[in-house]
Amino acid sequence: MHLLIIGASRGIGLETVKAALAAGHEVRAFARSAASIPIDHPKLEKFAGDALNRDSVGRALDGVDAVVQVLGLQMGPSFVTGTELFSKATRVLVDAMVAKGPKRLICVTGLGAGDSRGSITGFFAIPFTLILKRVYDDKDVQERIVRASPLDWTVMRPGILKDGPASGRVRLLPDPKDWRPGPVTRADVAAAIMGEIFDSHHLRGTPAVLG
Repeated sequence: MHLLIIGASRGIGLETVKAALAAGHEVRAFARSAASIPIDHPKLEKFAGDALNRDSVGRALDGVDAVVQVLGLQMGPSFVTGTELFSKATRVLVDAMVAKGPKRLICVTGLGAGDSRGSITGFFAIPFTLILKRVYDDKDVQERIVRASPLDWTVMRPGILKDGPASGRVRLLPDPKDWRPGPVTRADVAAAIMGEIFDSHHLRGTPAVLG
């Protein structure tokens, strides 16, 4: 399978690149700083592009079978002022995929986005409100764009991200009663993404991803 991974230069995106290559797939790794991706592999194409640019995204879709969108935002003023990165980039991507394919999309947001906002309670509610709320307001819009599309989508909502190897114990939880903040490694999220691409157990679902 030929995968396009948008947001591939770090974090979950980079871990997904590693997992896909390890499984023998072709990967087009899309990022502004794609040249800095610290991997060289015969099945890896580093694609420098802007997720907000329709032409760039359209070219990146050529010949791929599925898309993983893992957008990230480094800590900065946007956490105070808000952002439209997630919603605008997702509108560009969804429109391009509807127009030319492919149909399969894995969109990674986070626990606390969309109808999982109510799961952020207790100790976690204050830092979420003070630090993450404005960013997650735009992730809410991002999710609505994906869910309203005719694509074969899955929205995945990881819990509290941490570094570390894949444990092999990652859980995808579709039932809201099981949604609560908890840790998960980026490598485990990548493993969950790869599993969902191929088995589609959560097609048009919004599972939480926890370790």
